[in-house]
Amino acid sequence: MSDDAHLLIVDDDARIRSLLQKFLMRAGFLVTTARDAAHARRVLAGLEFDLIVLDVMMSGEDGIALCRDLRRTITTPIMLLTAKGETVDRITGLEAGADDYLVKPFEPKELLLRINAILRRVPAAEPVTILPKVLHMGPVRYDIERGEMWHGENLVRLTATESQLMRIFSGRPGEPVTRTKLVEELSRSGGQTQERAVDVQITRLRRKIETDPKQPRFLQTVRGEGYMLAPE
Repeated sequence: MSDDAHLLIVDDDARIRSLLQKFLMRAGFLVTTARDAAHARRVLAGLEFDLIVLDVMMSGEDGIALCRDLRRTITTPIMLLTAKGETVDRITGLEAGADDYLVKPFEPKELLLRINAILRRVPAAEPVTILPKVLHMGPVRYDIERGEMWHGENLVRLTATESQLMRIFSGRPGEPVTRTKLVEELSRSGGQTQERAVDVQITRLRRKIETDPKQPRFLQTVRGEGYMLAPE
């Protein structure tokens, strides 16, 4: 289950740090340790972890305070270890942003089961969508990186507003863009600022893309949603 997951163990007891590190490394995890809250912050400034195992009863800044502070900037799952088993203490830990809470003394196997359970709940990263570099619309092609439109071997001249519209549409092919959103994007670039003006620009752009601008195939009107570029 570990799949080379990287864990950070934060505990001011050197013996416990060492035991947990050895046990979890044998279970297949990558493990880094920190001796207190300040040390943990230095480690976290340079590394990303899949899960943090954090002792509550540490000298100086305790685990609850560190957990609460970390939650302001990171979403990494946190498991708290504590000698306190009272319900109020567990609630305090969970309210501070912990994902789970394990009372000492505990069986190492239980810690392992809890860690794996948390890691299973963490959603996998969304796959990165790789957009094409060139969009094809019949005999017309649009080079996204260069911002150029070509009809066969001939470069199609685009106005500044048409170029901006193509940049907007090519960033989200197959996705309707509302007229309000287009007005907002164009205004940001100092272009037209009214929905009626957008409609006019779309009509002009269609003349450069479509074989029959009156029956658009590639720069479509989506009823109730706006306009959509639908390349081949």
